[in-house]
Amino acid sequence: MGKMIRAVFLDCGDTLVDEGTEVKTEAGVSLRADLIPGADELLHALKARGYPLALVADGPAATFPNNLEPYGLYGLFDAYAISEEVGCEKPDAAMFLTALSALDIPDSQAGRVVMVGNNLERDIAGANALGLISVWLDWAPRRSKTPADALEVPDYTIKSPLELLGVLDRLENGAQ
Repeated sequence: MGKMIRAVFLDCGDTLVDEGTEVKTEAGVSLRADLIPGADELLHALKARGYPLALVADGPAATFPNNLEPYGLYGLFDAYAISEEVGCEKPDAAMFLTALSALDIPDSQAGRVVMVGNNLERDIAGANALGLISVWLDWAPRRSKTPADALEVPDYTIKSPLELLGVLDRLENGAQ
């Protein structure tokens, strides 16, 4: 029996790194940031479980290696959909479709892909519009915590990165 979940997509800011600790250039490129507690353990656990990982993130392309490489995390991703390179930002479908394509997952399998992010408007609405499984990381104080409409309502809510593993266990075991 193969895995129910084909891949895990992750945002970066306030999902893996703490935006409140970012040091940015005048051009808005983040030079470094602290990780959210549990983010590094989460990525290693996801890799150990065999999930393909995609970084689906808005911002300048240089931000993400700057923020993640010092912790040895940037290279754990199998695909990257970065807004500066894709040419749009979430919730635009192209961001998510780019990641699906890079992992050779047909759009018809989107319902077997988990998207984890901190932003209801961008991450959750964007994932829900394409039928991805949306997981909202309600960790940081910086974004709205109230869905503006039905599209912004996440399938799952977690308070810390490592809680994602329990969500994946439930999904793999067929529970809702």
